[in-house]
Amino acid sequence: MSVIQNLLSSLPKGIVISGSENTRPFECDGLFAFKQQPLAVVLPENLEQIKTALKICREKNTAIVTRGSATGLSGGATPIEDSVVLGLSKLNKVISIDPDKQLAIVEPGVRNVAVSEAASRYNLYYAPDPSSQIACSIGGNIAENAGGVHCLKYGLTVNNIESIKMLTIDGEELILSRQDDGMGLLALMTGSEGLLGIITEVTLKLTKSPGLARVVMAGFDTVRDCADSVAEIIKAGVIPAGLEMMDKIAIHATEDFTKAGYPLDAEALLLCELDGTEDEVQSELDMVTEILSGASSLVISNNEQERLTYWKGRKSAFPAIGRISADYYCMDGTIPRRHLGEMLAKISELSKNYGLRVANVFHAGDGNLHPLIMYDGNIDGDLKKAEDFGNDIAKLSVDMGGSITGEHGVGIEKLEAMHHQFTEKELDIFIKIKQAFDPESLLNPGKAVPILNRCVETGGLSDISVTSLEHS
Repeated sequence: MSVIQNLLSSLPKGIVISGSENTRPFECDGLFAFKQQPLAVVLPENLEQIKTALKICREKNTAIVTRGSATGLSGGATPIEDSVVLGLSKLNKVISIDPDKQLAIVEPGVRNVAVSEAASRYNLYYAPDPSSQIACSIGGNIAENAGGVHCLKYGLTVNNIESIKMLTIDGEELILSRQDDGMGLLALMTGSEGLLGIITEVTLKLTKSPGLARVVMAGFDTVRDCADSVAEIIKAGVIPAGLEMMDKIAIHATEDFTKAGYPLDAEALLLCELDGTEDEVQSELDMVTEILSGASSLVISNNEQERLTYWKGRKSAFPAIGRISADYYCMDGTIPRRHLGEMLAKISELSKNYGLRVANVFHAGDGNLHPLIMYDGNIDGDLKKAEDFGNDIAKLSVDMGGSITGEHGVGIEKLEAMHHQFTEKELDIFIKIKQAFDPESLLNPGKAVPILNRCVETGGLSDISVTSLEHS
C-alpha cells in the first residue's frame, strides 16, 4: 500500500488531500520563487491524527514538511519532492487565558493577532507582532523565532513563550518549559524550522497593555542621518516599543497604498513608538524629539487612530512593493546598529551593479534588515540576479558582525550563506543535533542546515532533496 493509500485509509474523510490539482495550493510558502508539489497534504484536527500521519510516514520513509499559515519568506514550508505536507491550520483554538498569570494556552494553528484579540478583554496582549500577524500562525512564529516591530522592547518569540508541547518523529510527547533544568531545549526548538519535532500546544506570555502609546514620525534628508538617529536614541537610554526605518522607495510605495500621511519629500523615514504611563511617555518624548530636532519633518501621533495609521503603512510595506513590482525577493540579515548607514550605502551600490531596484524597510532598533529586491520573473536571468543580490547582502551582514537571518529563517533560501557564517565544525554540530531528534532525517529535510559533502561539491543548494525545486 502506498503512503497516500495508507493515509487515506487510516484517517477520516477530509483530512487527506491528494491529486495534482488539489495539492497545488500547497506547493510553496511566501517564497513564491520556488515550488514543489507534495505527494499529499494532511490537515489533522487532533493530536491522534498527527500521530497517525507521523507513524505512516515513518514506516514508509516519507519526508514530512510541517506547514502553518505558509507566510514564511525563506521556503521553510515549501514541500520537497515526494514529501507529505502536515498542515496544522485546523488546530486553531485558544484553549485558555489566565489573566492573573498573564498566560495563554493555544494550539499551533492560532493566528498571531487572534491571541491579542482574545486577551484584550483582560487588558493584555501578545507582544511579538510580525507584519503578517493577521495571517501567520503561532506554530510558524516559533519555527522561525519571529519578531515584529515591537520586538526591540518586548523581545522575539523565544522571549514570549513559557512552554510547548511537541511530538518527536517517533510520536513521543514532550513538554519543554522555560523552567526546565539543564539544556535550554525550549530555546533550541524555537527557530528550529520544523527540523526537530511537531509543535502541538503552546503556552504564551501575555503583556499588560500600556497606558499610553505614541508614535514619533521623522523624515530625513539623508538615509545616513536617519540611521545615525537610531543609534543616538538607544545611546540616550531610551528603549522604544518600536523603532523602524524606511527608505524613499518604500515611503512612496506604502503612502500610495495606505495613505498613512508619510512625508514624500523625505529620503528616509523613522517611526519611533514610546509606551508606558503618561509621565514615562512624555519624558521619553522630550528626549526623542530633542534627538530628532534636525529631521526635515517631525510629527507625533495625537490619538490611537493616528498611531495605528502610521504603523499600518509600515506593516503594509511588503504588499505595497508587490503593487509596483512584478516580483520581489526579501532578505532579513541582521547587523549591529552602528553599521546601518554603511550597509544601506552598500545595498545601494549593489542595486546599481545588479540593475535591480531595492526598497529598504527594517527593524532599525535591533538592526534587522528587510531589503525588498524587485525583479521580474518573466525576464530571463532576473531571479538569478535577485538571488545573488540577496546572498551578497546576507554575506555582508556576517562581515559586519551580524547574522544572515533575524526572523525569517534559513529555509532553502539561505543555505549557501550558512557556509559564510558558520565553520564546517559548527555546521556539523547542527547536523548532529538534527540526527539526535530525527535520525532518518524525515522532518523537513534539506532545509536550514546544509549537508556538508554536497556543500563542498556545489557551493550552493546543498541537499539533493531541494535541488529538484522549480523556479516559478
